[in-house]
Amino acid sequence: MKKITMSAVALTAIMGSFSSVSAADGINILDNLVLEGQIRPRWENVNVDNSPGQHVKDANAYTARTKLKVTGDLLDVDGLSASVGIISVNDFGSNTYNSTSNGQTEYATVADPEKAMISNAEINYKVADTVLHAGRGQVNLDNQRFIGTVGWRQLERSYDSVFIANNSIKNLSVLAAWVYGVQGVKSLANNDGLYGENTYDTNTVLLHAAYSVMPALKVTAYDYMIANTHDTYGIAATGNVKMDAVKLNYRAEYAQQADPSMEIHKNGTQGVKVDASYYNLDLGANISGILVGANYEFLSGTSMNDTSGKDKTFTTPLATGHKFNGWADKFLSTPDGGLIDANVRLGYKAKGFGKLLAVYHDFTADKKMNAVSGSGTTDDLGSEIDVVYVNKIPGVNGLTGLLKYANYSKGKAVQGTFGNGDYVNAWTKDTQKFWAQLDYKFSTK
Repeated sequence: MKKITMSAVALTAIMGSFSSVSAADGINILDNLVLEGQIRPRWENVNVDNSPGQHVKDANAYTARTKLKVTGDLLDVDGLSASVGIISVNDFGSNTYNSTSNGQTEYATVADPEKAMISNAEINYKVADTVLHAGRGQVNLDNQRFIGTVGWRQLERSYDSVFIANNSIKNLSVLAAWVYGVQGVKSLANNDGLYGENTYDTNTVLLHAAYSVMPALKVTAYDYMIANTHDTYGIAATGNVKMDAVKLNYRAEYAQQADPSMEIHKNGTQGVKVDASYYNLDLGANISGILVGANYEFLSGTSMNDTSGKDKTFTTPLATGHKFNGWADKFLSTPDGGLIDANVRLGYKAKGFGKLLAVYHDFTADKKMNAVSGSGTTDDLGSEIDVVYVNKIPGVNGLTGLLKYANYSKGKAVQGTFGNGDYVNAWTKDTQKFWAQLDYKFSTK
């Protein structure tokens, strides 16, 4: 609790000092301050079915996330504002899980390392229908399939960026951004691996445009140029359709990945060749509170016999990966043979009751891969059942409770073997995960 207390006191002191600081001529440096915060304690349990030669203990992670952000008008200039924020993750001395940095490798992984960092340090200037941004903040684009903050993890990702956003044309919004650094949850393979702890440099350009034709149709186009990795460009059609007691929503999306336009020469990988494809089809319905839906997501893979010299495996290194392909997080990285996720969902949502949702996933590879048996090939990547219940806690404004469960059953495909013949791919082990969480958000607005 020491880190939480120190963080809260520090930011409160900063907020108070900023509100009283002014230049000699009476111009306020920061004015009209707004404080936003979140306290999110969580218990996460992970059980991995061990194969011969590996004995990973069950993980029990007791963590809490504290977020505080202060925003205020800057220098008495209309439209000019600044924000500063911190995020702190505490494990209360619990070491019965592998946080990726605490050295407890005998336990299953829960990627929530104890750490504090500056999550926001930004200046924004809004004039008419244009916003200019510089500094560190959160960036979530569309459904976060390609660019997201991974808000599910306790140490949320922040982006160091400069961007311009404009919506001066009716129903059209455009954004152009340069991302020069990433902090928090990471997943760029040529840097710190899946979950690094230190800020790393990047050289990424994000281009995004969305046009609302009508409530039933919104068209989005994008080009995300991630240095030394790939360019991802695509188009998506989304919309909502109301028919009496039935509300329909849909998504149809296609994307392609090509050789990277942007590079980092220092410690970078030169001459990357990429030719991969992606599509996503989703249809959902809300029938008087009953939720039903079906989804088919395709990420192309590279054939074992491919000699083209191009990587045909579609990857999403800056996505909020937990939202996709099962909550057990078995496919945060796409298998070499690609991934096809066919899933259906069923649930119920109502005021007072909250939301209950169950999802079933069937996973297969785009291209045949080696089989667990060591002979032959297969495209079987397993299946998963996910269940979540979330509801507001009565009597406490801003407090929400969550119970969540994921049960992944392994498939028959593998990418390789470990020395003693034990397969090392995450998706070759049956895994169960359970979460119990409280989430309290508050604001002085």
